[in-house]
Amino acid sequence: MLKHILVLLICSVLIGCKQHAGLHGITDPIVSPAPLQQKFQDIPPLDGEKITIAVYSFTDKTGQRKPNDNFSSLSSAVTQGAESWVIQALQEVGDGTWFQVVERVGLDNLVKERQLIRSTREQYEGDEAQVLKPLLFAGLLIEGAVVGYDSNVVSGGTGARYFGLGATTQYRVDTVTIAMRIVSVSTGEVLLSVTTQKDIASHASGVDVFKFLDLGTKALEIESGVAINEPVNYAVRAAVEQSILQLVEQGVQRDLWKYKKDIVEPEIPETNLQQNERVNNEENNNSSLVVHDGNNR
Repeated sequence: MLKHILVLLICSVLIGCKQHAGLHGITDPIVSPAPLQQKFQDIPPLDGEKITIAVYSFTDKTGQRKPNDNFSSLSSAVTQGAESWVIQALQEVGDGTWFQVVERVGLDNLVKERQLIRSTREQYEGDEAQVLKPLLFAGLLIEGAVVGYDSNVVSGGTGARYFGLGATTQYRVDTVTIAMRIVSVSTGEVLLSVTTQKDIASHASGVDVFKFLDLGTKALEIESGVAINEPVNYAVRAAVEQSILQLVEQGVQRDLWKYKKDIVEPEIPETNLQQNERVNNEENNNSSLVVHDGNNR
């Protein structure tokens, strides 16, 4: 009977580990929403036309590699393409009513494609070839980088064991730092700048059983655990979006732009004729009330 109970216990532990590991099936791809999407939608519309802004490369200046206790890794600790999240965040500010983002990351490909269109039109249409519209130029630039990645800033854990039954828990916190600024194209002046930090939390817990059976001739050992690590990409994206929100708020405080207020129709003053008609109507209403009260008496 004891053997059957042990077999069932071992099977249940293995099934639980399989479910935690996500081996129950292949999942479908999903569209990842912005971590601060609701905050972007809550921003009031811009008072005026959209601001044309350009984003060049948003580089990784940390030089950090993925931490690994067993061997050295050549993979970078943070993403090398954070400019994609910067562009998406700008397009979502105020539900798309604030910024007009122009392409600069893939500018070489854009120029090559325009040259191909121009040469093809000239070849088939000659002098009557339709001219392409000029590219939009930006009045503002967003520049920045991932400037810091500090691993194992805080770590610790607890554990307990009693008569062969044990439980442990461990945690660890890393930190990523984002620096971002807005630069005026006409003057080169740095108009706004912000630095944002985001913690990356990791947590692991486990239980184990160690027991001697049959007068010490046999040993039973069972271990089970799960680790939850916050994705580094999610932390970098959240820091980028928080930086965009801070830049928008700083721009409002420094009068670089302002929120659009509700339009209130101005009150039109009465003319003399309208004023006389209103007074006569009030007097007629008052007289009718007096006559009505007299009849009631």
